[in-house]
Amino acid sequence: MTAEETFEKLGIELPPAPQAAGLYKPLFVHDGLVYFSGHLPLLPDGEMVKGKVGGNLSVEEGAQAARQVGLNVLATVRESLGSLDRVNRVIKLLGMVNAQPDFTQHPQVINGCSELFRDVWGEDCGVGTRSAFGVSGLPAGACVEIEGVFLLGE
Repeated sequence: MTAEETFEKLGIELPPAPQAAGLYKPLFVHDGLVYFSGHLPLLPDGEMVKGKVGGNLSVEEGAQAARQVGLNVLATVRESLGSLDRVNRVIKLLGMVNAQPDFTQHPQVINGCSELFRDVWGEDCGVGTRSAFGVSGLPAGACVEIEGVFLLGE
């Protein structure tokens, strides 16, 4: 089953692809690698999931926001490349969590995105390397930001 077929089977609707909010490209392809810039948890209505995980947001709410980031990444991929099927595998994710200083569950938050990608591309191709860490703040007060690299199919 292709990534597009799997996505359709999951019954998930993609939000509109977010537009760059600064001087950068949301996605860049070079030598068979797809680099995507940091994406934020923008909801389909344009609202941002804001706050500090471990403060006014729970781990579960942070993970749901990270999943929304993943959906926004997929929307960017589809808009830029025409199809999720062009991606062969996830190479690397870097997840930043806007968190309280004593918060330690950053990986559980970023799992929201990682689990979505695993569901779309499968255990072998949807899970890559990953880093997850806390930061004192993110653009527009977002609670999570994720960037990464995919491998293009041949």
